Amino acid sequence: MAVGGSEINSDGDHQAVLAESTVDAWLTDPDGIYIDGTFGRGGHSRLLLAKLSAKGKLLVVDRDPEAIGVARQLAREFPQVSVEQSEFANIAGLVTDRGWQGKVSGVLLDLGVSSPQLDRAERGFSFLRDGPLDMRMNPDQGQSAAQWLAIAEELEIRDVLRHYGEEKFATRIAKGIIAERRSRPILTTHHFAEVIDKAMPVVEKGKHPATRSFQAVRIFINQELEQIELFLDGSVELLAAGGRLAVISFHSLEDRIVKRFIRHQVQGDRLPASVPVKDEALNKRMKMIVKAAKADEKELQENIRARSAILRVAEKL
Repeated sequence: MAVGGSEINSDGDHQAVLAESTVDAWLTDPDGIYIDGTFGRGGHSRLLLAKLSAKGKLLVVDRDPEAIGVARQLAREFPQVSVEQSEFANIAGLVTDRGWQGKVSGVLLDLGVSSPQLDRAERGFSFLRDGPLDMRMNPDQGQSAAQWLAIAEELEIRDVLRHYGEEKFATRIAKGIIAERRSRPILTTHHFAEVIDKAMPVVEKGKHPATRSFQAVRIFINQELEQIELFLDGSVELLAAGGRLAVISFHSLEDRIVKRFIRHQVQGDRLPASVPVKDEALNKRMKMIVKAAKADEKELQENIRARSAILRVAEKL
């Protein structure tokens, strides 16, 4: 399962993915305004604050109430920090409320699930730990995975597994879910994983059979891809000239959205090759800073969950 956000190493310390390379690319002005749109447990934010001046500002955002509790502790340590519990798709509104539109020096999104969320059985994200089948980033909002599986039609379940998990056995799994819930509700992570395992005709070597299905349901329940697209649509307007957008993705679906968006901003308007137009007329809005950085061997040895992370950074012209 793809995992993002602040990570925790074997000693229990918070360990941010691609930490130094991300903050080095994110920070351009120590006196600037920065936004950590997926605070998690604050790994990247703490590194940024070590380099931020007393004049600088950092807005940290997360929809998880547990992450917000950690963020408020950080705000008590650092007067530059302000905290908002919100989906990152709402960042444009938070920026407008503060009068920061067009003044932000850097925005960071570290997508996916944080290790504290994944490692706590009661959050219901992992098939490795038995707990309530929840999967909500904010447990106080929306329907849980169990509630959705109890009422969803077979075709809807199939489409979610196929689209968000790229699961080739989506039809078999959807039928298995419908058959199972007729006898008893699917309320726990282990029960859900067992239903998936039973429906799979073959198992991919080295991958748990429930991996793609858990990813798919989590993305659907939290509207993760829609959140990314909503945020990106207004992200360039948030930034000052020279301000940077940094995004860490953990699976192909989210990275594809980010890659496509940045490429469009860098290349500008698409016109037929036969149309004579000067380069400056293409409405190019950004330049590429980091194309697709990945964790090195040293980081992978310390944090195996960084293996699928991809960092992309672009700067507003």
